[in-house]
Amino acid sequence: MAHNGPWCRTGVVWDGAAAPEQFARVYRRRLRRTRRTGQETAGLEDAVDRLAAHRLPVRLGQVTSADGGWTYLLFLSQDARTLLACTGVRRRG
Repeated sequence: MAHNGPWCRTGVVWDGAAAPEQFARVYRRRLRRTRRTGQETAGLEDAVDRLAAHRLPVRLGQVTSADGGWTYLLFLSQDARTLLACTGVRRRG
């Protein structure tokens, strides 16, 4: 499902779901890397904590801000009706 609107340049929710611990593991590594490189993020540590505590399958979505400066990852319930966590990363360049 794709979406474009005044608040985002592009958006998508991918089909399928995965175990939340898989996402927590991947984004924990990204948290360490962004801290090491100084890349600006929003809510990444909180998203990792929420994913680690969640027990049901999670779907992934993504939106890019209208100005293109940020990309946000949306961690959604399996039916994509509930936002479980969100993190953003400032795009370089």
